[in-house]
Amino acid sequence: MSHKATVWAIQQRGLKPATKIVLWFLCDRHNPDFGCFPTQARLADDAEMSISALNEHLARLEELRLIHRVRVHDPRTHKRQATRYILGFEDGFPQEPTPETGDGFEGTDEEQGDGPTPDSGHVKNGEATSGFSAKPSPDFAENHLRNPETNLVREPLSKPAKEEEDAQAREADFDRFFAELLTTLGFAANATLPTWWQGWPARLHVRRWREDLGLSEDRILETATDTRSDHPNPPDGPKALDRAMERAAQRDAMAAADEAKPQRPKRTSKPVLAPRPSTDDLAAFYAELVNSDRYLPVSAISNTTRDAMLARGLVTPERLRLRGVR
Repeated sequence: MSHKATVWAIQQRGLKPATKIVLWFLCDRHNPDFGCFPTQARLADDAEMSISALNEHLARLEELRLIHRVRVHDPRTHKRQATRYILGFEDGFPQEPTPETGDGFEGTDEEQGDGPTPDSGHVKNGEATSGFSAKPSPDFAENHLRNPETNLVREPLSKPAKEEEDAQAREADFDRFFAELLTTLGFAANATLPTWWQGWPARLHVRRWREDLGLSEDRILETATDTRSDHPNPPDGPKALDRAMERAAQRDAMAAADEAKPQRPKRTSKPVLAPRPSTDDLAAFYAELVNSDRYLPVSAISNTTRDAMLARGLVTPERLRLRGVR
C-alpha cells in the first residue's frame, strides 16, 4: 500500500463514486518500489463488482489519463502476467495513449501472479531481477525513461503549487482532527482500528457530519465525548454515531431559531423569559430549511407549523413530501 497513492486518489475530483472506488483500490495495491500489478479478479473482489463492470471503470480512468495499462509477459515463458498499472502521479506516465494498453488478465494464479516481488523475480549473474520482460515494449520502455534524448514521457500533471499546498494543509488539518476524534472515543494512539474506522470511507463519513449536518469540529468532539457516558466502549464505526450527531445538529438548529426570535426588553425587577416564537416565525424558519438541502429536523415540525407554511405559500406540498414532512 502506498499512502501517497491513496491520498492522490482521494484528491481526484469529478469521478463517479464507483469509478473513484476502483481508482482508490488500484492505489491501495500500489507498491512504491515495485509498482501496481493487481489482477482483475482481485480488483473486482476489492471493489465488489463484476469484471465486466470493472473494465468499464478502468477504461474510463484511462480515458481521463489517470491510469495507463501495460501488458507484461514473463521473459522466460512469454506468458501473460498481471497487467501493470501506471498511475497518473508516477514518473514514467506516458504522454499519449498507446495501442499496447491491456485490459488485465484472467487466468490461473501461476499465469497471472500478483506482480513482481523480490521472491518472485529471476536470478541472473547472482542478482535478482523483476518479473518484467527485459526488452523495451512500445508502450513502456525502461530506456525511454533514462535517456533524455528519447524521452517519450512527460511529467505528471499537477495543480499549481499554492493550491496543492493548501490542499495538503487542509488534509493534514483533517488528519489531526480525525486522530483527536479517535482519542476522544477511547482508541489508543497505537491501537488497531476496527475495519469500519479504516481507510477513506470512514473519513468521508466524518466529513459529512460537517458538510451535511453543519457541525463544527469542536461540536463533533463535544458530542463524541457525551456518547461515552452511555457507551464507554469505542463504537465499531462512525455510522454508530450518526444519530447522536443528528440530535446535536437538531439542538443547534433549535438554538439558532431561539436566538433569531425577537426579545422583549428586560425588566429590572424580575427576569424576563424569551417569548415563544410566533407561528409566522416558525413557519419562515422551517420553510427556509425545507427549501434548502441542509439538515432538517423533521420531528420538530408540528402539524400547525406545516399548515402555516402551506397557507402562506412558503413551501409546496411536493417539497414537503420530498423532505419527509407528512
